[in-house]
Amino acid sequence: MKRFFLALLCAATMTAMEAKTLVAYFSATGTTKAAAERLAKQHDARLWEIEPAEPYTAADLNWRNDKSRSSLEMKDPEERPAIKRCTDVTPYDTIYVGFPIWWGICPRIINSWLDNNLPQLEGKTLIPFATSGSSGIADAEAYLKKTYHSLNWQKGLLMNKH
Repeated sequence: MKRFFLALLCAATMTAMEAKTLVAYFSATGTTKAAAERLAKQHDARLWEIEPAEPYTAADLNWRNDKSRSSLEMKDPEERPAIKRCTDVTPYDTIYVGFPIWWGICPRIINSWLDNNLPQLEGKTLIPFATSGSSGIADAEAYLKKTYHSLNWQKGLLMNKH
């Protein structure tokens, strides 16, 4: 009987040890990067920056300018900015997906990353996290669940505190 419980305990420990977590994030100004670093440390997770092939400038991020890059991207739901490089998500069971809130939802570069990693994200636990000066995460969560309805989205985290 002792052997059975010992084997069961060892199996449970191995399963917990094999579970891997990834924190993938996009950060335009460094705020989301800081949140991602805290989250990765807290969960002993691998950190992965989703980088645009063409970095955003201050002018690109000017949300008050209707012709700025970020404004134009967010006006077009089909826009998918190129990303610098991809990561293999297959080893991970849980993936935190982080971003600043833009126009109430995630920036289109998050769509680029998700699209590039489908169908490898199927069956994984996905948890959005965001930073924002004034918006909540609820609209971004709803957008991700609607747009990527086949993925296993969990309740998101708003991480505005440093």
